[in-house]
Amino acid sequence: MYTVRKVTDDLYYVGGDDRRLALFENIFPIPQGVSYNSYLLMDEKTVLIDSIDWAVTREYMVNIARVLDGRDLDYMIVHHMEPDHCSAIELMLQRYPNMKIISSEKGVMFMRQFGYHVDDRYIEVKEGDTFSFGKHEFTFVEAPMVHWPEVLMTYDLTDKVLFSADAFGSFKSNDGRLFADEVNWDRDWLDEGRRYFTNIVGKYGTFVQAVLKKAAGLDIKYICPLHGLVWRKDFGYILDKYDKWSSYQPEEEGVLIAYASMYGNTEYAAQALASKLAERGMTNISLRDVSSTDVSYLIADAFKYSNIVLASVTYNLGIYPKMKDFINDMAALNVQNRAVSLIDNGTWAPTAADKMEKFLDEEMKLIDVLPEQVNMVSSLKSAKEPDMDALVDGIFESMKKRREEVQKAKDQKK
Repeated sequence: MYTVRKVTDDLYYVGGDDRRLALFENIFPIPQGVSYNSYLLMDEKTVLIDSIDWAVTREYMVNIARVLDGRDLDYMIVHHMEPDHCSAIELMLQRYPNMKIISSEKGVMFMRQFGYHVDDRYIEVKEGDTFSFGKHEFTFVEAPMVHWPEVLMTYDLTDKVLFSADAFGSFKSNDGRLFADEVNWDRDWLDEGRRYFTNIVGKYGTFVQAVLKKAAGLDIKYICPLHGLVWRKDFGYILDKYDKWSSYQPEEEGVLIAYASMYGNTEYAAQALASKLAERGMTNISLRDVSSTDVSYLIADAFKYSNIVLASVTYNLGIYPKMKDFINDMAALNVQNRAVSLIDNGTWAPTAADKMEKFLDEEMKLIDVLPEQVNMVSSLKSAKEPDMDALVDGIFESMKKRREEVQKAKDQKK
């Protein structure tokens, strides 16, 4: 038995799933696994498109041999030199001594840095170069910093296939499925697709925007990423998501309430805020404990929602460490175009709100820190209800302001 699937009449999926890995890049939890995608084109010349991670190398080699069915392998295109996509390059060079590698100049440089003996068995390509393999003609698209500097994408002019490297990928193992329309992507995959993009590529939004502009000029019938499922329909859906994420525009009107609480008092205030928001009709709320929620989920929510509330206890006269980690990550990943509200707490010398506001103002861009705050001493008391109501009013007012700005921008485009 084999885990090969057809993408088109002469293009095959030969990758595999990894359900054993706990942390992607040894940092991001992947409880539902991840796929490492590779594709094999059977034309007059045989072309392997990308390598995989060591974890699935055995399955990968068996799949390739099955599809080749005795034919030699002529070329391997390497779009991206991160080790989860290039671990088997050396093995492939040994197994198929006539194979040549096609990659970017930096891609070849990285191969040598990783110790691969490519010698003279490579062809360097750049933006706009074309290569014919028989019936199929490929053209190469440079995609630097999506999300490494050497990245290429390849467009098959014959079957209108875009091999998109890490773009349009997702966490989650494919589990036998190949195409995005074989699953309920919006229900079952969107959250992991968002978490993948925002944490892996989120910092490089301007570069993604440049690639989206290039893609807009192509007649695309398939998008084949290096992780996740292949797209063959609903391109407008996924392109809209990528456009919002990479331009740092909120995906939805809603509120992320991220709280840092040592003994439950700040958590109670966060819960009270969520109740007031829901009572006023805003039920699109994500309530997250920064101490028990991996920061990758917090970042994904920060990209998703229009409003963020940071509720932190004061710790050692500063911001609670887990909250500080989250704010640092937001800055590192260029979260912007958000309205942020602040709640702080402290039994003595509460300073968290002031320090969070200073960080947001000085270290982040296009963040609207709303003036309404709730400042507690030890616990939330009924005397603070007017402040909490004012904070809720401020959130709703910021949403109204954003809607008006969006509508104005749409009207100007007409």
